Amino acid sequence: MQLEIRNYYEVLLMEILSDEGLMDELPEDYLADLCCVTLNQLPVRYVRHLVDTYFFEDYNELQELKREIQTALEKSRVFLKQNLQKRLQEETEANN
Repeated sequence: MQLEIRNYYEVLLMEILSDEGLMDELPEDYLADLCCVTLNQLPVRYVRHLVDTYFFEDYNELQELKREIQTALEKSRVFLKQNLQKRLQEETEANN
């Protein structure tokens, strides 16, 4: 038996990334890291049917979920940028 359940935050994150054009713009590895780091900052909200969720959700609640995702996304970008800079610095020091 296969259950059709999804993490709603994941669905919304993918929509945001797509709306911003980042799904086509960013390298796949970076995008995967960005999604993982972002989703790890957010609670899990499982849903069974996306159609029902879209129909019954409260507009204000949806906006709050999107704000949470945007905040986590910004933190993730900073984290990944710092991580990349750190790795580049370590590689430079190792090569000298």
